[in-house]
Parts: sequence; C-alpha cells; structure tokens
Amino acid sequence: MSYLFIFVGAGIGGILRFLGSTFVQRATGGWMFPLGTFTVNMIGCLLIGYLFQLSESRGILQAEGRLFVFVGLLGGFTTFSSFGLETFQLIRDGEFIYAAVNAVGQVVFGLMLVWLGVVAARLVHGG
Repeated sequence: MSYLFIFVGAGIGGILRFLGSTFVQRATGGWMFPLGTFTVNMIGCLLIGYLFQLSESRGILQAEGRLFVFVGLLGGFTTFSSFGLETFQLIRDGEFIYAAVNAVGQVVFGLMLVWLGVVAARLVHGG
C-alpha cells in the first residue's frame, strides 16, 4: 500500500511541477533563465519545511501521509525540496561538514554527471 501512496503522490506532483513551471516560464515571456524550475524548487522547499515542522510538532502526518506528501507529492513536484530538507536537518543536527559536502557535492557532481552523460551520448550516438 505504501507504494500506491508514493505513486499517486508522485503523479500529482509531476503534473503540478509541469503546470507551475510552464506557467511561470510563459508569464515571464520565455526568459532565458529557467525561472519556472527555480520557482517550483523554491515553492517545494517552502512547502516541505512548513509541512515537516507541522508533522514533527503537531503530528499531522502519519506514516502513509508522510509517504504521500514528502516522497510522492513533493518528490514528484521537486526532489530539490528533499535535498533542501536533508541538508537543513544536517545543519540542525550540527553536522556542518556533512551538510556542506551534501550541498556542494550534489551540485558539483550533479553537473559533472550531466556533462558526462552528454559526452557519453555523443560518443555512442554521435552528434
């Protein structure tokens, strides 16, 4: 049953990401900066922080609800929010080195792996 909660939430989150990002990008006249994705990522971070705090302090979400909202809905909306929450938790717990490694590592290695993927596809498929 847990997988169903995640599946449904991720589907809804993915649709909301597409709609939100497309709306913002069109509203800004197709500006070169990916403001749609930026906006969705920031909204996701705000929501996951807000809902995490309510869940922790008031117990508003039980196990299935957390799976639906945090893993499914917000994970489908933007995994950046999970990245933000996990980094925040490391900072909150005094794990500053791990927080820095997580933040810098995911950005730097993520970009390097995107580049590597592009190079690998060009080598294998040409172009």
